[in-house]
Amino acid sequence: MNIKAVARRAGVSTATVSRTINGSDKVTPKTAERVRRAVEALQFYPDTNARSLGSGRSSLYGLIISDITNPFFPELVKSFEDIAVEHGQEVLVANTNYDPARMESCVTRMMQRKVDGVAIMTSEMEDRLIKVFSHRNIPLVFMDVGALGPGVSRVRVDHAAGVAMAMDHLVELGHRKIAFISGPLDLFSARTRFQAFLKSLERHGLKRDSALIQEANHRADGGHEAMLRILNSGAKPTAIVASNDLTAIGAMGAIHERGLRIPEEISIVGYDDIQLSAYTQPSLTTLRLPRIEIATAAFRALYQSSQAKTKKPPIGEDYDVQPTLILRQSTGPVIKSTR
Repeated sequence: MNIKAVARRAGVSTATVSRTINGSDKVTPKTAERVRRAVEALQFYPDTNARSLGSGRSSLYGLIISDITNPFFPELVKSFEDIAVEHGQEVLVANTNYDPARMESCVTRMMQRKVDGVAIMTSEMEDRLIKVFSHRNIPLVFMDVGALGPGVSRVRVDHAAGVAMAMDHLVELGHRKIAFISGPLDLFSARTRFQAFLKSLERHGLKRDSALIQEANHRADGGHEAMLRILNSGAKPTAIVASNDLTAIGAMGAIHERGLRIPEEISIVGYDDIQLSAYTQPSLTTLRLPRIEIATAAFRALYQSSQAKTKKPPIGEDYDVQPTLILRQSTGPVIKSTR
């Protein structure tokens, strides 16, 4: 089946079929509908490579994430793909696994597939790789990092406000000995959350105790190991703030293994609000990052830049996102410990 057969069935020229498939506004709605019916009836599937040669666009957007095993990212991918499909676009997903070397191969794949724009939801991107895209005027959107420029936008999450909300909540419950399990501190978002924790300690007049601060890997095993280090230190915190939900879930496992009760003896707060956090035992108090809002802002920034009819993309925009504290069962007032 080819484009000529579609044109014959719809009673139009092959050029009109091509314009309809490529979304041209030069085709009347009535004619476009006739072409679409012919395409459907004949089960004609246009060659996307040929379309990109003709239009200069691939209708394909790249999405680079850090860790496909962290439920936060698949949920983000789903939201991004949902809005892309609404706009008749496709998504190419690449996972770096927090590895800068893999980031380079991700960039190569994006270039080979001639993407119309790339959403970079990780902070391992080196400047030289960013230039690979910018030299070709490929629109970019970053999460938290990067600088605005032609075709370059940012989705900025107020991590400092999120951690401050978690700390305020725990202090209001009477907690004064609060531990923190960070993510890898070479990541911007992890450093931001850690600095926010330190500022909250100072704001509330709480003492910084190095035994109560542990770095982990943003995964459940890392949270488990970090929590064991805290418990083995003898510091006896009454509350924990974790850098993400997986870390918190791993920490909860270590707490249960030691026979301690949550929240009666230790309260714990996560970050992200992955779906699983509502079903842990007890359910996890956490900071919700609005995946749909983040994904929508990222896609719209790319789509607007890629559709611009200028030789060079316009200067991008900042999209600011606020976390929300979700109160569940893993936090409670301080009760005199029997430990």
